[in-house]
Amino acid sequence: SKTILFKNNKITKYNIKQLEYYLYKNIHGQNHIFNKILPLIKQNIIGLKTKNKPIGSWILCGPSGTGKTEFAKILAKYLFGSEKELIRFDMSEYMEKHSISRLIGSPPGYIGYSEGGQLTEQVYKNSNSIILFDEIEKAHPDIYNIMLQILDEGRLTDTTGKLIDFTNTIILLTSNLGCPKNYDLYLKNKY
Repeated sequence: SKTILFKNNKITKYNIKQLEYYLYKNIHGQNHIFNKILPLIKQNIIGLKTKNKPIGSWILCGPSGTGKTEFAKILAKYLFGSEKELIRFDMSEYMEKHSISRLIGSPPGYIGYSEGGQLTEQVYKNSNSIILFDEIEKAHPDIYNIMLQILDEGRLTDTTGKLIDFTNTIILLTSNLGCPKNYDLYLKNKY
């Protein structure tokens, strides 16, 4: 079945089972994660959703190769119909304070002011999507101000004044700090 869970009203047990099947088949050793996240997604599908918040938001931690990005791709494919519904940001590109403005748009007086931001424009065009902030620990700390608005209120205003709705998105943040070796390296480089 090609039913897209959140765009159609044709939600069946089969669709949920298909999502579960592909998660368990393609990502090994992470069943404990699926057992926590899938029930929350099911809750949203039947309408038991927190008002004015994204469908869900999770931080996925662990070393490379544990299936964090693959999980996001499978969710995009089976919840929203295609892997193209995955909006991915490599947060190592947002290490500088000024680079954070690229997400919501340039401030007035700067080049590109009227264009909107990379994040806000993509969500405005496609509000049913998975948003993946990859390696969040590498971004400048100002990113957390933007995250707070998205996760707490389910919306964000870009620099053109347009209100962007995040209530039909799933927010995933990944980090490699899940193992002690990476955490020690992070502390060494950060301080």
